[in-house]
Amino acid sequence: GMVLQEPAGAPSLSTAAGAVGDAAAEVQLSRLRWAVLLLFSSYSLCNAFQWIQYGSINNVFVRFYDVSAFAIDWLSMSYMLIYIPLLFPVAWLLDKRGLRLIALAGSALNAVGAWVKLGSLKPHLFPVTVLGQVICGLAQVFILGMPSRIASVWFGSHEVSTACSIAVFGNQLGIAAGFLVPPVLIPNVEDVEKLAYHISIMFFMTAGVASALLILVIIVFKEKPPNPPSRAQASIQSRPTAEYSYMQSILRLLRNANFVLLMVTYGLNVGCFYALSTLLNRMVIHHYPGEEVNAGRIGLTIVLSGMVGALISGIWLDKTKTYKQTTLVVYIMSLVGMIVYTFTLSLGHLWVVFVTAGLLGFFMTGYLPLGFEFAAELTYPESEGTSSGLLNVSAQIFGIAFTIGQGQIMDRFGTKAGNLLLCSVLFLGTVMTVFIKADLRRQQANLESEQT
Repeated sequence: GMVLQEPAGAPSLSTAAGAVGDAAAEVQLSRLRWAVLLLFSSYSLCNAFQWIQYGSINNVFVRFYDVSAFAIDWLSMSYMLIYIPLLFPVAWLLDKRGLRLIALAGSALNAVGAWVKLGSLKPHLFPVTVLGQVICGLAQVFILGMPSRIASVWFGSHEVSTACSIAVFGNQLGIAAGFLVPPVLIPNVEDVEKLAYHISIMFFMTAGVASALLILVIIVFKEKPPNPPSRAQASIQSRPTAEYSYMQSILRLLRNANFVLLMVTYGLNVGCFYALSTLLNRMVIHHYPGEEVNAGRIGLTIVLSGMVGALISGIWLDKTKTYKQTTLVVYIMSLVGMIVYTFTLSLGHLWVVFVTAGLLGFFMTGYLPLGFEFAAELTYPESEGTSSGLLNVSAQIFGIAFTIGQGQIMDRFGTKAGNLLLCSVLFLGTVMTVFIKADLRRQQANLESEQT
């Protein structure tokens, strides 16, 4: 048989002769795929919530812990910093040990980090909250590279882009909750004891949800379906393990000019999103003092409209397979949205900021699954975990640089100058995207299998 239920890393039992015929016969979708996808999205949501929960009420945590705004910014940037050196070991683990181990590690670290934060409910315990955030940052390394891998391993070729969008959805919904919930749960009160009580409610709720999700991952999350869901996946599973070298895979990716261009442009776009998310509270409070709750709602608007954009992008890709054209259009509109947001933020009308932030989010956040799926097409048959991991490293590096750079520019020259930095970055990314060639290798493999 083409694919037996075999442990990750075991040699394939297929023979070369008749492999294509077997692949066609064995391709079958599993009903469990939606449960696996929903579960991944849920613990990704919980982890993303913990990333932005400090930044969305930056000014409140600055007063509670008596630290600088830059120190609170670093709680968000720690996620980005941790990801960069650990991507390669975790991507290697994903290839060698498979999806289940990575899912268990990600959800377990996420729960542990949430419980550690409960030990930081006094103003002098800022280092404990830093430790909890670092553990959650470790969990993120086991989460960010998974969407395209889960989509490929569990979903058919006609639904793989939609599945990837839904997997990215969880992360975005978590960021949305991170903007919405903390300003509602933690009012900006003077009394430190009351503040500690409100913060404890948020930390307890997060730890409880993270623990419940860990239990569900242990029970439900499986390595892969009994049969491959697509011909392209069947071909990958039939390849002998000895043929695959992780370092060679990375070198091949870095020699792929189209992928390298995509890696840089993805990093520029998503790095801008990270900087904007981290500094949003400071920007809005500067122009609209006392509007912490609305600052959170503006962040929520950015992410929710982006989720709609991401879902529409995924469905559009599955229908049309126009990866290059769609990516370029979304990139151009991200730039337009950023320019409009920059020049309307200081007008004094909050409703205008909501509208322009929604427009910006629709395209900028909608770009996330596009990048993953375009990379999977350009780099087939390389592992999706490796290609999406490299995209994420690029995003984290640019995210740290833009967050620090924009923060410093805002402190010295104002919010408009900081946002103009992001506009210029998105313009550069748009120009670079024009030069990416649409070399759709995964699509070609599916077509050739069908013809054979």
